[in-house]
Amino acid sequence: MELAVVGAGYVGLVTSVCLSEIGHHVTCIEIDKSKVDQMKKGISPIYEPGLTELMVKNINSGRLSFTTNHLEGFENKDVIYIAVGTPENEDGSANLYHIDEVARIIAKNVNRDAIVVTKSTVPVGTNDRIQKIINHNISSHISVEVVSNPEFLREGSAIYDSFHGDRIVIGTNSEKAAKQLEEINKPFNIPIFITDIRSAEMIKYASNAFLATKISFINEIANICERVDADIEQVSYGMGLDSRIGPHFLNAGIGYGGSCFPKDTKALIQIAGNVAYDFELLQGVVNVNRKQQRILLDKLCDRLGNLKGRKIALLGLAFKPNTDDMREAPSIFISNELVKAGAIVYAYDPIAIDNAKQILDSSIQFVYSIEKAIEGADAALILTEWDEIKNMDFNLMSSMKHPLLIDGRNCIKIKDLNSYQIEYHSIGRSIVNSLKLEEVCQVGERK
Repeated sequence: MELAVVGAGYVGLVTSVCLSEIGHHVTCIEIDKSKVDQMKKGISPIYEPGLTELMVKNINSGRLSFTTNHLEGFENKDVIYIAVGTPENEDGSANLYHIDEVARIIAKNVNRDAIVVTKSTVPVGTNDRIQKIINHNISSHISVEVVSNPEFLREGSAIYDSFHGDRIVIGTNSEKAAKQLEEINKPFNIPIFITDIRSAEMIKYASNAFLATKISFINEIANICERVDADIEQVSYGMGLDSRIGPHFLNAGIGYGGSCFPKDTKALIQIAGNVAYDFELLQGVVNVNRKQQRILLDKLCDRLGNLKGRKIALLGLAFKPNTDDMREAPSIFISNELVKAGAIVYAYDPIAIDNAKQILDSSIQFVYSIEKAIEGADAALILTEWDEIKNMDFNLMSSMKHPLLIDGRNCIKIKDLNSYQIEYHSIGRSIVNSLKLEEVCQVGERK
């Protein structure tokens, strides 16, 4: 089919590339000319494993193209996907400015009957709103139907998820539109669930809120484990063996970040508030996640006391591995607090440094290797579980002033540390080589 995708952000670009990979002709429309020029050359503006290769392949096959011109992009298209951002307002609600604008642009530029598919994460009722905007602005002889088709992609594995997802959700009251969307998505060979529009909108928010709840729950259990000498890894594993619970999203750490969970949990709280319902459970999830980011700072201060003038190494800056996304990354809050405390902060990430420089405090020293980050450091904090960081050579820590490693992702295996003179702290697990502060200093001085 002939398809158009409006927006070349994370969702839009991945959607465009994967739809072209299964045989459709896709035009991706993006108003940022520099970004379009870049993509036409096969250069992806975002880091996502496997994306660039598929992008280049489908550009060369003639199935994928990019433009800044909406009239050109919509010409003879059967289906138009909306994949623009819905940033967070100050009250936690979703900002629908870009959604409304695209709906008006579609109405004024579409030249044939079409289906408009909303990929963007939008509050319940937004697709009805899009339909009204289009109907109000479109020529009377053209018919457009709006369908909800939320995405469930994980950053860092979005290409894999596109072809191996658990389900494709289609929300529509039109049997004809449902059949056309089924036909478009059939080559993915993923189960398709058809429901009404508002239920499809809610499925997206409810799914992300539930996963965020699992993360905050296991972090609370980890905090209790530290106080009762239990091991959170053993507890998580034992819980996950229960098929009603499952093993996923039970990894204790410093909480969730990124573009989805923080924004979607707050938006769902706002949606509930708009219908006079107090979503107390989800508000607790948000509060726990906010609190969890301070735990590494508390552990650091407990060990070193005053942080003024201390060199602290941050290992990993992106909110998760295999992405350069810094949105709501724990490194933002943690680095800001370290700078306020007078620490000298050195930061390393294999991919996200360029984006981090735009967000983090200007006093932070960015380096391009683990070795440079930890050299002469009083402590190192693991904030992102990149493979390079998980598998680092612990002999490198002999260059630290104090051999103190605090792992916010529980990504280091405790048994791997037993033969090293490294004091290691994590979340909800035993401390390795616990030393008194004066002993930590003495070890550093001997080195």
